[in-house]
Amino acid sequence: MPAQPEAIADRLVELETAIRDPATPDAVVAPLAHQQQVIYRVLARQTALATAVLQHLPPKWQQVARRHLKARRHFLAMHRGPARAVLPAWRIIEPRPAEELLRHYREASSATGIPWEVLAAVNLVESAMGRIDGVSVANAHGPMQFLPSTWAERGIGKGGDIRDPRDAIHAAARYLVRRGGLRDIRQGLWGYNNSDHYGSAVLAYAALLRDDPAVYRGFYHWQVHVATSAGDVWLPVGYSQRAPVNVSTYLSQRPEAAPTRSR
Repeated sequence: MPAQPEAIADRLVELETAIRDPATPDAVVAPLAHQQQVIYRVLARQTALATAVLQHLPPKWQQVARRHLKARRHFLAMHRGPARAVLPAWRIIEPRPAEELLRHYREASSATGIPWEVLAAVNLVESAMGRIDGVSVANAHGPMQFLPSTWAERGIGKGGDIRDPRDAIHAAARYLVRRGGLRDIRQGLWGYNNSDHYGSAVLAYAALLRDDPAVYRGFYHWQVHVATSAGDVWLPVGYSQRAPVNVSTYLSQRPEAAPTRSR
């Protein structure tokens, strides 16, 4: 990542433009999207640098960057207290194909009225589009992170597989409806996660998708990063731990996963 605000702004414009361009092959989009993700994660924590970068962005991309930073900062606000010193006992796997997931979001939206962009944003923030195969500290499971008790509620899981993307996406749409999402999507998201920060972050990502559905290409390729005492540690596809692992131990074995610094 460049050190100077103007260079960071130029790079963001390049990344945002290439990700949205249908002529950019998917194999090329993947590393570009990861760069985009990392830059926004760094800027979300470095307020002064972010302000300087925004001043160098054209108005079109300022609005985009502000929404990314808004979402990330809301997530940071949710996690106060000591940073974790261990990495979770997860497997990181390849997600289902982008078009398949997009079809599930749109089908669930047609069936319930919940915007597909909201379902995609929830899938993004809950499991990085299904990359995280593991159980949360709250005992949530699957790509949409359902508690088994919620999944078992009448009309939610409907006997499906909590770990199956299609079943989980449709169940999430039904659950958002049950929690009042058709009247007020913020109310529905509060039912999904009892935090105003969560709802604001999800809706910021959903707004980016609504304004330009091509943003989905980038989100689909975002990777799993975990905020730790050492910074944001990358857990690539293939990461697999049956028990929590010390951050420093992991980084000694996988130095490429170390947090990105501006330079």
